[in-house]
Amino acid sequence: MTAASVALAWVAGLLAIHLAAEARGAPLVRAAGKIGASLGFVALALSLGIEGTFDRGILAGLVLSVLGDALLLSPRRPAFLGGLVAFLLAHVAYAVAFAGVSRPLLGVALLVAAVTGAVLRWLWPGLGGMRAPVVAYCVVISAMLWLALGVARPEVRFGALLFYLSDLLVARDRFVRPGFANRLVGLPLYYAGQLLLALAVG
Repeated sequence: MTAASVALAWVAGLLAIHLAAEARGAPLVRAAGKIGASLGFVALALSLGIEGTFDRGILAGLVLSVLGDALLLSPRRPAFLGGLVAFLLAHVAYAVAFAGVSRPLLGVALLVAAVTGAVLRWLWPGLGGMRAPVVAYCVVISAMLWLALGVARPEVRFGALLFYLSDLLVARDRFVRPGFANRLVGLPLYYAGQLLLALAVG
């Protein structure tokens, strides 16, 4: 088996455990499943070899994402803010990595900005005191996606897009309509995106 197939099986299995534990109300198993699944995409990147600025940026983004995943296991506001910061820094790391190999287009920037603006308008009534951090996060993830879409490697483009889409489900769960369905859809998108980004190294 290749490293990618092993990582896919590992992440899929632990993600299934995480989701099943959440549905049944088993917090320790839920936490172990999610963190274990997240470590899977870091392990995949390391197995492919880390060389150069691009690879180091991707690895930094993956590691910061694991931290964010751990913090978001808690429903409390401080943990959510910590997770937001961790993922914001992950997107900064990805953006730095992509900037060195990207050929971004102005038209794509306008499209991403329009979509993100529509998302913020949708979220705005429920943001309350979280408006400033959420706006900052949206700016950073939009810049990351714009740069990613200018990279020739399809795993970068699709990985970043899936990550962006998965965050819409996180936002919906937190600010619009909480529910298990958000994670049931959003987490597979998130892990698929991270695995694709991990495959871009080496």
